[in-house]
Amino acid sequence: MEIDLNADLGEGVGLDAELMPLITSANVCCGLHAGGPSEIAATLALAGQHGVAVGAHPGYADRANFGRIEQSLLPDDVAALCLYQLGALLALTPKVRYVKPHGALYNQACRDRTLAHTVVEVAASYDLAVVGLPGSQLEAAAKTLNSRFVPEGFADRRYRPDGSLVPRTEPDAFVHDPAEAVSQVEWLVRAKGVRTICVHGDNPEAVTFTRAVRAALLGRGFTLKAFA
Repeated sequence: MEIDLNADLGEGVGLDAELMPLITSANVCCGLHAGGPSEIAATLALAGQHGVAVGAHPGYADRANFGRIEQSLLPDDVAALCLYQLGALLALTPKVRYVKPHGALYNQACRDRTLAHTVVEVAASYDLAVVGLPGSQLEAAAKTLNSRFVPEGFADRRYRPDGSLVPRTEPDAFVHDPAEAVSQVEWLVRAKGVRTICVHGDNPEAVTFTRAVRAALLGRGFTLKAFA
């Protein structure tokens, strides 16, 4: 089985150099929720060195909360927000292959039809795939607009019965045991049809966790390969 292993990078956390050799796709921060031009350029250089696929990771312009607080913006404002960030990343590299919203924008777009449609339209304007939760409004919007959608699962987050993520504010929202994470990945691939698995690059234990998950996946017969 082939699976892509992605991480959110370029956020100024300081782990990009260690994580890049372990993954196959990098969701590169576009400079508003975290990071900045220098961090983005350094992350892109690392991705090039390691042959890692690059995706845009736009989020809300809310550094104080790392883009993880939901906002109520008009569709045109969300479109401008995403286009602005995507344009900044494309100015630094022509090799952007997909769009994956960040944090609160991701969660809202996965459940809100109008917001999902807006995000997919932005990606489609550059002929880019969209990454999101399987069965989400993002997937529905991509189907409606005849755009490519890549279903994503999370190795380090727990799920609710409806397939949504347990909010970070709730107890036991995270998976810390690599063995449990790999079992969850296998379930996500078989039951949910996911094609890419995310590990969060801002976790202090991200390198150790990702290394263990990667080794376990390879040990169970998975081939790690970028979807894009």
